[in-house]
Amino acid sequence: MPAFIDIPSPGWPLQFGEAGNPAVVIVHDAYGRLPYLEAYARALAGQGFFVVVPDLFDGVATIEADGAAELEGRLDPGFALATLDDAVALARTPDGPGTEADSPADRARVGLIGLGLGGRYALRLAQRGSADAVVAYHALLGDDEGGVIPAPVLLHRAENTAWAGGVDVDGFVSRLKEHGTPVTQHSYAGTSAGFANATVLPLVDRNAAALAFARSTYFLQAQLLD
Repeated sequence: MPAFIDIPSPGWPLQFGEAGNPAVVIVHDAYGRLPYLEAYARALAGQGFFVVVPDLFDGVATIEADGAAELEGRLDPGFALATLDDAVALARTPDGPGTEADSPADRARVGLIGLGLGGRYALRLAQRGSADAVVAYHALLGDDEGGVIPAPVLLHRAENTAWAGGVDVDGFVSRLKEHGTPVTQHSYAGTSAGFANATVLPLVDRNAAALAFARSTYFLQAQLLD
């Protein structure tokens, strides 16, 4: 029986930085909103972003692979996308909750960062035109989830990843480019999926995680900051 962890502020998005700044929504992986994401978010906020970290698992996380599989299996896709829609709306709010921008031009630009499971949802949300840029760690969309992503995409690829159903990541990248999506991708030698998850020690590769964070920050600065 997998062990689960209760997390702070269950169901509510964590917020870092100044509302109204260009924003980033971070979407956790199948292990849930673990503590490393707070450090990640604070570091991004220190670069001038307003950062929102929603919780897709209603206050529960795990550090066990079996627990992650169970949490992913429980997740309703409609609920997940609605939760992320709310997080993006919060991120775009210029002066904090309860206010509205006077015009679309006044709304903060928003980027998405998704890890694993969260990467797939970030890409799906970006298909709706909900983001101005998207970063996905060890994530892609299958052939049956094809669609235009009208925003620049950065992909971080783990070297040792077996994609479910034998999905071809190069084919996914080619489809994006065929539709005119700007795509940047990086592969990290010797890593497996989850290499940026610094709370789950069997997964993390600290050097690769640091390099991916630096590349993500540079990409988002280029796409979101004036």
